[in-house]
Amino acid sequence: MIRTVPALVLVGVALTACASCAGQAAPRPVPAVGSAGFPPSAAEARAQLARLRVAWGEQWQTYERVRFGRTWSDDTDAPGGRNGCDTRDDVQRRDLVELRTGDRNACVVLSGVLDDPYTGKRLPYAYRRASQIQTDHVVALAAAWRAGAWAWTDERRLAYANDLDVLLATDKQTNHDKSAKTPDRWKPPRREYWCEYGRRWTGIKAKYGLTVSPPEKRAVEELLGTCG
Repeated sequence: MIRTVPALVLVGVALTACASCAGQAAPRPVPAVGSAGFPPSAAEARAQLARLRVAWGEQWQTYERVRFGRTWSDDTDAPGGRNGCDTRDDVQRRDLVELRTGDRNACVVLSGVLDDPYTGKRLPYAYRRASQIQTDHVVALAAAWRAGAWAWTDERRLAYANDLDVLLATDKQTNHDKSAKTPDRWKPPRREYWCEYGRRWTGIKAKYGLTVSPPEKRAVEELLGTCG
């Protein structure tokens, strides 16, 4: 026996299916945030710093950027991973203010302003236009390599390179000046950020079990000494 389906039912099915048709806005992405409780408080950071293993850097001559992955990747279990957005977009969505994101792809930042933590500059951003904003690994990849990442798996290095706890949107030139320097060789020009920079630096090193050199540890103690 052949049963017929009422036309109104067919229309209802078509309308339901069309909810995912091309032309509809993509779902809103998961908010771009880091780990709960990161960066650590000043007191916690001091305790973490005291527990870090003090050692001189190793394997500096074997560092290659590609060992941390070639591009930004969402395919990690690090904070910000597997949320459907490119890591760089995650950083911009978290760190920029006056934010405007795409209608069809809310991962993409169309415009915004960065209050640069390192210098205090206000830096505008517009999609596909030259920008003075870059994404900085607070503990640079080369610095992490020397402090123990040389012994990690490729998967762990990829996670580190895309971990929102490790990343900040910053002024391009200042990021270049910082390069892979540790705090005994470079500190943010804006002294008001020294406390948070020390907290972030220590939190990253503790999270990933990285070592600190003797002069680096003294410099981080100076940074944390500026905390209230």
